Amino acid sequence: MSRIGEIIESSTTRFTAGAYELLQAPPFGSLVRAATLDKELAVYGLVFEIRTGSKEPGGRAVVRGRTYTGREIYDGDIYFEHPDLAEVLQTEFSAITVGFRHNSQIFQYLPPQPPPVHYSVYPCDEQELVEFSASCDFFRGVLFAGNIPSDELLAAAIRSVARARPDQREFLVHAGRELAGLLKDDYDRLNALLRRIRPE
Repeated sequence: MSRIGEIIESSTTRFTAGAYELLQAPPFGSLVRAATLDKELAVYGLVFEIRTGSKEPGGRAVVRGRTYTGREIYDGDIYFEHPDLAEVLQTEFSAITVGFRHNSQIFQYLPPQPPPVHYSVYPCDEQELVEFSASCDFFRGVLFAGNIPSDELLAAAIRSVARARPDQREFLVHAGRELAGLLKDDYDRLNALLRRIRPE
């Protein structure tokens, strides 16, 4: 599968990548895979933030939708009229680390090393989603992570995985039971999460 981005910031628990195509980040809640120095080791992350802005440090995008002559262009037409935007803007996405693959075996805890800056990030196909979701051990790490929209992220990830699985309904029931065990002392939070993972 073709690479979709390049890591521009990396730590033990999360990484940020610049997308190769403007406005073409993987969806919120999707599972991505980052390459590492060890060819047998790949790091998995869940996309929790997507942003587009100026490539220049401290820079901001400027309004392009109305000219001084009163001519108005908007939405996609702005990108058509200003193809240079792909050179001055950058789309980035950040992912929380939820596991890694080493020698074809998947582990749902933090890897020994984070992926290096400038290494490639790939989307995960349906087969990889099915393999990764054989265990729900990563739920706890996402639910109790700080500074991310953890409930929304986990619900989006569960929905994304369920769509890839042939046993969608069974997986959602299993995921619901896992959540119930983790949030048995927080009924309101559990109930809100269960509503978000109902079959579509």
